[in-house]
Amino acid sequence: MKNIKGPAIFLAQFAGNEAPFNSLEGMCQWAASLGYKGVQVPTWDANLIDLQKAARSKTYCDELKGIAANHGITITELSTHLQGQLVAVHPAYDIMFDGFAPKEVHGKPKERTKWAVQQLKWAAKASQNLGITAHATFSGSLIWHTVYPWPQRPQGLVQTAFKELAKRWKPILNAFDKAGVDLCYEIHPGEDLHDGVTFERFLEATGNHTRCNILYDPSHFVLQCLDYLSYIDIYHERIKMFHVKDAEFNATGRSGVYGGYQDWVDRPGRFRSLGDGQVDFKSIFSKLAQYDFDGWAVLEWECCIKDGEQGAAEGATFIKDHLIKVTERAFDDFAGGDADEKLNRKIIGL
Repeated sequence: MKNIKGPAIFLAQFAGNEAPFNSLEGMCQWAASLGYKGVQVPTWDANLIDLQKAARSKTYCDELKGIAANHGITITELSTHLQGQLVAVHPAYDIMFDGFAPKEVHGKPKERTKWAVQQLKWAAKASQNLGITAHATFSGSLIWHTVYPWPQRPQGLVQTAFKELAKRWKPILNAFDKAGVDLCYEIHPGEDLHDGVTFERFLEATGNHTRCNILYDPSHFVLQCLDYLSYIDIYHERIKMFHVKDAEFNATGRSGVYGGYQDWVDRPGRFRSLGDGQVDFKSIFSKLAQYDFDGWAVLEWECCIKDGEQGAAEGATFIKDHLIKVTERAFDDFAGGDADEKLNRKIIGL
């Protein structure tokens, strides 16, 4: 068995315009002071990384790794969540998702998609230059607006949508394959890849592409009332990344899974800081260890109640306390013996 690495932290929710959150060096120093060993870097934040430069210059990537290493930090993965979202956007969401892209492509969906695809391809090469083997992103969505089947979905709509989604992503998946990097989709409501069935649909549409993999985040499954432990049993071969994020679901007589358009603090399903929600992390870490997951355990902090810096400080200790040093021998080895074929045949009556 293999050991999970950690603790690490996703920087997206903490990056800002004030020190230490406005530079990679400042954030690495901050993360290290809290006890983190790795950082996951959002590529849309130019204060942290120049993605195009990272794709073109290994020297620049070596400099980034050096900045992190000076503080005892590893750059665990890069993220293109925002850019990945823009690979596939239904027109109903154009205005809201324009904010994820540069102003020059606002109101120009085709140009925005082209920009997003280029970003992903740069991310593949940048990951290779950094010596990283996994990458985080979103799939985007063409039919999320039909997730509840009313009005009834026309026959063939789902198949057509996933065929188109795969068509858009296959050149990107090929770029990641060429770079030797697994592309890991965060399975997330709002994306066409939001549970196991939709991941399977997409995987099949890509021809079971070897680089089509999963970023496992149990918090999104709690909000869907999905069995997040069985999910690991089913998809462990495709789980290449892990976001450690907590959540809770407290249905009421007034609101359930859909949330009634309420703010996060009032929704039955809401994200919480580690240890404040309902996720069974002891079982998750055990299952991932059982299936030889050797990636990073990365805190993604989102909480509608607790302050982020408190959540980050507590998160490092929480993850560290859940890391399992896997055993190198069976606990009952003392009671066994060397293989003896003659004895074995005798025991079974031969």
